[in-house]
Amino acid sequence: MSMTFENAATKSVDVNGTNFVYREIGNKSGIPVVFLHHLTAVLEDWDPAIADGLAKSRPVIVFDNRGVGGSGGRTPDNVADMAKDAIAFIDALAKVDLFGFSLGGFIAQIIAQERPDLVRRIILAGTAPAGGEGIINVGAVLQDAIAKAGAENKHPKHLLFFRPSKDSQKAADAFLSRLSERKEDRDVAVTNEAIHAQVTAITKWGMGPAGSLRSIRQPVLVVNGDNDIMAPTINSVELARKLPNAELSIFPDAGHGAIFQYHDVFVDQALRFLQD
Repeated sequence: MSMTFENAATKSVDVNGTNFVYREIGNKSGIPVVFLHHLTAVLEDWDPAIADGLAKSRPVIVFDNRGVGGSGGRTPDNVADMAKDAIAFIDALAKVDLFGFSLGGFIAQIIAQERPDLVRRIILAGTAPAGGEGIINVGAVLQDAIAKAGAENKHPKHLLFFRPSKDSQKAADAFLSRLSERKEDRDVAVTNEAIHAQVTAITKWGMGPAGSLRSIRQPVLVVNGDNDIMAPTINSVELARKLPNAELSIFPDAGHGAIFQYHDVFVDQALRFLQD
């Protein structure tokens, strides 16, 4: 039976003495697509519509990096070490496609530069190059959204991932509903310690020098909404401009979570892009 996001077992693997939790979705044949998480995310924060959509044509692997969710160890406070941990996990899989969302997109860029032999194609969603515009503000944006969401009795993702428009907020409700579809064997929540380390890593990335992206030769699909308040959309334009082999997709009336708002269209785009 082909596993779906809802029924895939949570497994664990020891990588250099650290236990990493992961799930495999879809068929066993083909190059796996490895999903790389956003700030605060655990396995349960991936949209089942996207995971199952991409798993129609190839294996999908979602995992918690060091110190996140059910994985052991302590979360590093810099993106380079997060990428090292992800490489250690991915190494056993031979060649992969990477799907990096937000912080995961930072990690994907480093993996592609450090270990090009591991990576065939890359999807970068809602993310930015090192030194990207507005990235150092992510901690403040997160705190502001949490405070506002509490006052408005909403989930912070209503404000962080979606636009205030009626259509975008309706898509937010649908997205949050999908995130709660899985009832059994759910991942544990991210700790405050891990979030603090992640925000520190993101801030360092935003303050870092704009490294050369020319060495990333793989085909890259860059995706975002037209008004991302977490990783401002100009960063996606810059990624597409500076990467040697990139295409850009910008969704209207959408923010950081454009891929969730337009999940059907995004899955179609991603499947076309990932085809051999």
